[in-house]
Amino acid sequence: MAEINTTLAGYRLRTLLQTGQTSQVFEVVELQSNRHFAMKILLPEAADNPEQRRILFNEAEVGTQLTHPNVIRITKVNRSKESPHFIMEFFPSGSLRIKLQAKDFSFVKEHARKIFKGAATGLAYMNASGFVHRDVKPDNMLVNALGDTKIIDFAITKKIPTGFAKWFYRPGKPQGTPSFMSPEQIKDEKLDGRADIYSYGCTLYELTTGRPPFRGTSMNDLLGRHFTEKPAPPSMYNPDLTDEFSAFVLKMLAKKRTDRPEHFHEVLMELRKVKQIYKSVVEKDTEDM
Repeated sequence: MAEINTTLAGYRLRTLLQTGQTSQVFEVVELQSNRHFAMKILLPEAADNPEQRRILFNEAEVGTQLTHPNVIRITKVNRSKESPHFIMEFFPSGSLRIKLQAKDFSFVKEHARKIFKGAATGLAYMNASGFVHRDVKPDNMLVNALGDTKIIDFAITKKIPTGFAKWFYRPGKPQGTPSFMSPEQIKDEKLDGRADIYSYGCTLYELTTGRPPFRGTSMNDLLGRHFTEKPAPPSMYNPDLTDEFSAFVLKMLAKKRTDRPEHFHEVLMELRKVKQIYKSVVEKDTEDM
């Protein structure tokens, strides 16, 4: 396990930011420039696991191709045998999941439009760059005190199949987070940006109501509800939400992808048309947001 204040590949490990099942994220200082970055490194027990290395390097390779204010920037990849890692921009913040766990709904309410717009803009850029994120959820959105938002975690991100790749698609084992997976992702069909739109709809649902759109007694029950259950309007769980916002979210949760907005640019246009998200918050002109 990496230790604070040790040096690795020209970076001093300063603060442990996060520990996952197979990796850790540190705030680090680049010795040459004294600039602060974040480093994601595999734990020693995962460092020689081919599958864990593949996942880490997939995330790194996707991230190095993306440059957008609402997407975390990955700058360097180190394929070392003992301590494989990558370097990314340091964005001092926590995830939206942390806000939900702390029941900090007032923060979400105050910054709702900025957060929702920032996340959708980052995902619009990812999809337009040819990628489907496949794991859009509050855990994978960082937000700072001002409501600035960045999409993170490209571990299971894939290229959207085009050309010949469309015809040679072979289904495998579905990947994703059960509460946020679109019906086509659960069936492991060929995906496009509309799968991320569904997950984004699930995310907005939970951020504004404190609960995901579907709950199940088991994993299979939960996954089945994405196909069979009509979600209740978010305003049923939070009466402060406007009907127009509820309708906006429900459109993204359509079972058939053809019934959802076609792409995130359409989502952003629809969001702009929503005059108010919360009844108790009179917003400034949304064009300024």
